[in-house]
Amino acid sequence: MGAAIDVEQPTRPAELTAGTVEFRFDQRGPDTVVVFYGGHMRAGLALGEKAYVAADCSLLVPSRPGYGRTPVSTGGSARGFADVTADLCRHLGITEVAAAVGVSGGGPTAVAMAARHPALVKRLILQSAIGPLPWPDRRTYLSAQVAFSPHAEGVSWTLARSLIRHAPELGLTLMLRDLTVLPVRSMVAGLRPEDRAKLIGLFSRMRSGHGFVNDLRDLKANPNAMRLIAEVAQPCLVIASRRDGAVPFTHAEALADGLSRAELLESEADSHFIWFGRDWPAIADRMHVFLKAGSSSAPDVES
Repeated sequence: MGAAIDVEQPTRPAELTAGTVEFRFDQRGPDTVVVFYGGHMRAGLALGEKAYVAADCSLLVPSRPGYGRTPVSTGGSARGFADVTADLCRHLGITEVAAAVGVSGGGPTAVAMAARHPALVKRLILQSAIGPLPWPDRRTYLSAQVAFSPHAEGVSWTLARSLIRHAPELGLTLMLRDLTVLPVRSMVAGLRPEDRAKLIGLFSRMRSGHGFVNDLRDLKANPNAMRLIAEVAQPCLVIASRRDGAVPFTHAEALADGLSRAELLESEADSHFIWFGRDWPAIADRMHVFLKAGSSSAPDVES
């Protein structure tokens, strides 16, 4: 079960009380997984979803505030959008969520959904997720305010796509340099050809919209994250790599310590992108077992 970066997936909007939400709903089995992707991602992009397909789960993927066709005004914060997503589930007739999945900057929204809607969400999966520790550092915050402001992000991504297309080795090196603690040139040189192609495909489709700057603002204004984490009673799988240069492994440790029923699963990936680690098939298998333990057709077994 490798990482999946496919062509742009079809999405549609829902008009809810809080506003418009762009989403993708891939219906398969009776169990539904809700995936909150992180920065620069939207509902039309797919990353590492084959693990859920293998578990025969339906997938609900909303674009968080400011990404894709979801305006910042819809929900706005992690807590606000968790409530919006619960409303989206009701709108779609989803009465139970097998797992809320938080990827990177989508982690706080998944945590908030589990904490605020315990009757709806049965499980929590956090992948390279931002936890309750301060994030980002001052340098990242200030540089992101410039590069990914609503007026500049289009230019930034156009330049990045051009560089990746015409000089892929240099482009990948620049895009990955802040996502790993390893020497980035040697890391890029060691990428498998199929992973290199998938990363190029992903970076070629990313956009920030108004979302990334909104994420930074929300994270800086969220001093009560640990209290919300303490309210989560569901079983949780926390997956992260010590080589992640974007979200330090200490975030995963803080999440595992703060969540009452958490299992910390350490990835051997060389960067923030755990889906490209050589141990990803084993991690995907563990996720499969975790999801089936919380399915509507199997007894609820504590992890």
